[in-house]
Amino acid sequence: KFYESVIKSVERMTYTNVKKLIDGSDAELNSRYNHILPDIKLMAELAKKLTARRFEQGSIDFDLPEPQIIIDLNGKVEDIVRSERNEAHKLIEEFMLSANRAVAEEFSKRALPFIYRIHEPPDEESVNDFADFIATFGIRFTPGGPKSFQEALERFDGRPEEKLINHVLLRSMKQAVYSEENLGHFGLAFEDYTHFTSPIRRYPDLVVHRLLKLLMKKAYTKEEQARMEAVLPVTAVHTSGRERKAMEAEREIADLKKCQFMQDKVGDVFDGFISGVTNFGFFVELKDFFVEGLVHVSTLADDYYVFDPKRHSLLGERAGRKF
Repeated sequence: KFYESVIKSVERMTYTNVKKLIDGSDAELNSRYNHILPDIKLMAELAKKLTARRFEQGSIDFDLPEPQIIIDLNGKVEDIVRSERNEAHKLIEEFMLSANRAVAEEFSKRALPFIYRIHEPPDEESVNDFADFIATFGIRFTPGGPKSFQEALERFDGRPEEKLINHVLLRSMKQAVYSEENLGHFGLAFEDYTHFTSPIRRYPDLVVHRLLKLLMKKAYTKEEQARMEAVLPVTAVHTSGRERKAMEAEREIADLKKCQFMQDKVGDVFDGFISGVTNFGFFVELKDFFVEGLVHVSTLADDYYVFDPKRHSLLGERAGRKF
């Protein structure tokens, strides 16, 4: 059901405490929040069922941890850690996906002008390149819908090359954008999807809220629909462009902070893994800090290395050493 409402917060919860309530690891917390504990347990059970159904339909879960940059009061980077994604985070994510999907389905079935969040299938060349690449690890990949990609990722679960496979597959995918045309969301395996849950920080969500209010108030008239048919394509293109700009700005400031953090660590040795390979070298991500850097091919002085784009690898001509 859709309705305008006022939310009454019974408790101000944290993800950490909700996680503890879900797994029952803190008796004192259980007692403190006893009045809402059954609801939280029920929510957790529902979220798991929704996740299982989504994966059954082929939804792709790129398990790529996000870095969290810890900054002190003076703006100096203290640490770069793995951003936590526990059961409470996943619960909220699942419910937000459901809310987004429900709104998109409502407008789709009514064939009304709307802004969708779409993710088109990868092109044939990218799929073939991915198939060739994972074949080098002994995995045969027969492309189909999103489920075939999810199953391919599962084959690498827990293996050393798991992160690299996730990175390569993500790069072979198209970017999700906003569109007035409903072309579905390949990555989530949803026929109808939109962004609805964050109207205070994303403009497309605010547009969706306005459209939903028009619908609920029976004010989405023929005249209004005609106006939206003209306005929404421009809005979709503009907001997609601004999203890309925002992501680039976020990436640049994160890179700057990472460089500042590593400044006093020149000469230190860290464990890392190869996250990408190009004709001019390979990128290594440090396991401890989620900082990525380039090892330029000119620094590989032991051999002459040849780039194989299909296998995402650099191969030494004489000794056969491979990255």
